Amino acid sequence: MAGQGSGGNVIAAICNFFIPGLGHLVQGRILGALFYFIVVGVCYALAATVVLAIVFWPLGVIFHLIAIISAARYSSRNSL
Repeated sequence: MAGQGSGGNVIAAICNFFIPGLGHLVQGRILGALFYFIVVGVCYALAATVVLAIVFWPLGVIFHLIAIISAARYSSRNSL
């Protein structure tokens, strides 16, 4: 990837919009992809149980937005 704001990051952010973690997978960040896919998926699944929806739906939305922003702002350069 060329860096923040590059076309690859925009594609990754769009991928994350539809499936959380897919954008990270496109960027080659497998652990991040698994983390966001599982966390957001579990939050949305628990929100499907009406009793827990008030807690887990907003939490799922927050993690979903963080995943999108994380993919959009990713920079592949190594900082020491």
